[in-house]
This record gives sequence, C-alpha cells and structure tokens, in this order.
Amino acid sequence: MNLVAEQRLFWDFGETVAGVTDFDPNAEWFEAYMKPGVTFERRAGERASFYGGLSGVVSMTIGTDAFDAGDTGRVTLEEGYFGWRYTADETTFDLSVGPRVFKAGTGMLIEAGGSSGFSRGALKLGPRKAWGFAALGAISHGGFRGTAFYLDPNESPDNDSGNRLAGVDIRYDSNPNALIGLTVGKVIESDAPYPEAPPGGVGIPSIIPGARNGLEFANLYGRAPIAGVPNAFMAADLAFERNDRISLRAWAGRAQIGYVFAGHRWKPTFTVGYQTFSGDDPNTDRLERFDPLYYEGNPSAWSTGTKSSMVFINSNVNSWQAAASITPTPVDTFTVRIHRIEADELRSPIQFGQATRVEGDDVDNPITGVTRHHLSDDLYFEYFRVVSPNLFLTAGLSVSDPGAGIKSIVPDPPFWTGAYVNLIANY
Repeated sequence: MNLVAEQRLFWDFGETVAGVTDFDPNAEWFEAYMKPGVTFERRAGERASFYGGLSGVVSMTIGTDAFDAGDTGRVTLEEGYFGWRYTADETTFDLSVGPRVFKAGTGMLIEAGGSSGFSRGALKLGPRKAWGFAALGAISHGGFRGTAFYLDPNESPDNDSGNRLAGVDIRYDSNPNALIGLTVGKVIESDAPYPEAPPGGVGIPSIIPGARNGLEFANLYGRAPIAGVPNAFMAADLAFERNDRISLRAWAGRAQIGYVFAGHRWKPTFTVGYQTFSGDDPNTDRLERFDPLYYEGNPSAWSTGTKSSMVFINSNVNSWQAAASITPTPVDTFTVRIHRIEADELRSPIQFGQATRVEGDDVDNPITGVTRHHLSDDLYFEYFRVVSPNLFLTAGLSVSDPGAGIKSIVPDPPFWTGAYVNLIANY
C-alpha cells in the first residue's frame, strides 16, 4: 500500500509548456496491489527436475496520480512459466518458457518486463516486473553463466508497441563481490518510433515510425573490489547501440565507486557515480539518440534523478549521483540521494520532442530541447524499517530544483516536491 502527495508536479510544465490549463499540479492519491503466487519443483531422478510458477497482480489507484490517471485498476497475469533443470557434475542446464521475471546484467537495458500505472493503477509501486513471455535457456558452470533469451514485454494496452527482443547474456562471478559480463541482443520486432533533432536544432523534431525495429545493442558490465582498500568497490557499465536501417549509433555508460565502513556499528555506506546517455546531435545526419529499452528505473538502480526520472528517460541526459546510508539499528535504515542532471545535447529532444517552442517572435524557427545543459538537482530522503520479518515500512521525501536548462523553457519554474509512505507485507 502506498500513499503519495506531489506539489507543483513537473515544475508546472503541464500549463506553462503543454498548455493544459485543467491539469492539477498538486496531487494526492492512494495505490495498492496484491500479488499472490505459487511455485513448485518436482524431482525427476537424481539429476533432473521440473519446476514452474504461477502468479498474478491485482492493482488499484484511488484518486488522481501524477499522470492524471486514477480511480482505476486491473487484474493481470504476472508469472506463468514452466521449466526443466538438469545437472551433470558441476554443469547445470536450465530451460523455461512462459511469463516470468528476467534481468540481464545490472538492468541497464533489460529488467523491467512489465508496466504499471495508467489504466493498470499502482504507478509508483510498479508491481509488474515479469515479461509477458520469456523463453530462456541457461548453462551454468562454477562462476560462469550464459543465458539465451527471447522476450516479449508485458506492456500496458495504453502504450503497446509490439516489441520483441532476443539475445544472450554471459557473465562470470569470481566471488560474491566481483563479476564481469556482456549482454548482446537485437530488437527483432517493434513499432516504437524515435524523435530526431531538426537540423541545427532549429525547427520541429521529426518522428521516425517503427525506428526501434532492428536495433542491435551490447552492454559490457562489471564490479570488483578496489585493491588495497578493504570494503571499497568500483563498478562500470558501457553500452553501444546501432541500427543501420536508420543510421543510428548511440552509446551510454556509468562508473561508480563506493565504500562501506564495515567496522562501524551503523555501517555507513557511501556511493558516488556518473552516468551518461547520448542524445541526438542536431549537427549531424546520423541519429545518436540512446534507447534505454527496459531499464530498471528505481533510485537505487538506473533512474536519472528521483523526481526528474518521471520526466526524463535515460536518453540525452547525464547525471552525477551521490548516495549515503546508515543503519543505526538492525531494523532501521536512513538513506539520502543527490542527483545533478544535465542534457547531453542542446536543442535536441530530451524525452520525445519535449518542449518544442517559439522563442520571442521568431515563429518560423521553433526550437526543441533546452539551450542550457543543467536540467535539475534532485534531493531524496528515505527511511526504511523492518517492522517484522514479513512487514516493511518505507517513507520518503524528495525535492527537485529546476536548473538553467528548465529555466530556458520556463522563466520562473517552482520547486517540485513530493512525499510518500508505503507498507509491504510478504506472506
């Protein structure tokens, strides 16, 4: 269950940019979901077993949420898979088909297989994680695991672009704190369009229908301890995309370092990082817009900002990030996150042709995107408590301070604030 309150949503862009005068920038709503399920495994001799899982999601929203949807909900299938596992010596073969959760690498491109919100309700909780259909074949030996996948996302009927993708994820875990891996794949079917910056950034972005179809992607990722610095780690992701059909070349990356004061009873943890996702350069004929595909968008994973992640997807944005947490008791954790968000390319679509507008009286030369790099600064506080082994309470407060880029669109945008409290019960 989740209770949410937002003030000055989207820095009041609803009225000042989109011209929607009846959109209320202040919203309070309640959302909830239930996800019952069952799993089974049956041995078939000493080496093989059959297994499976079945679950569903019942979700709802009461009131009107941040995207002007509410008083709605749906009952949907979540997982419904069947699999076979065989172990010979130290090698395990694993095959499964059907709707299920699957994550490739760190979730930079492939994790969020299901969508929530809008007609389905439960926008913030996002209970749907499983792919609408997944065919997985994996081989494991020691620390090595290779997985071939075919995925059909469980997209909302409000925005179903008929996407299908396939590929391979290969990783090696040398120990619980060190790994290296590579995900490669291709979007084999899609109707999803892309925006393209106008020449020189002057004019209205063009829309390329079905542009995602045929996209090829590769994501190299790794994490390792820092030699000579106990309790410190470094992590990195690098991704490349290409689609010769539309002359696309795009890239993205992230670097992080972190440290845990393991000897202190409060276990203070600090992490800093930088992530970048290429935007379309308006001064080239090539398309450089990075497609984030199905990334996991929570603040501890791949979101760009906290508040701002509701506006900016991981395309044409860069972000400096810092996080700190303490655990003063075994059941209480306090976390603070700071994000500084910038546009990668000026006068280029940030999300999807966002903020195309006329400056002054120059009606013949509208521009898109922003004319300053700094978009926003997000500050987020979170409190997490283990109420019982089956009950978990989380409360959060966040604020977004618009930067020069946002102010190049709206002269005097307000602070955007929000708060929530939620309760999760596992049974």
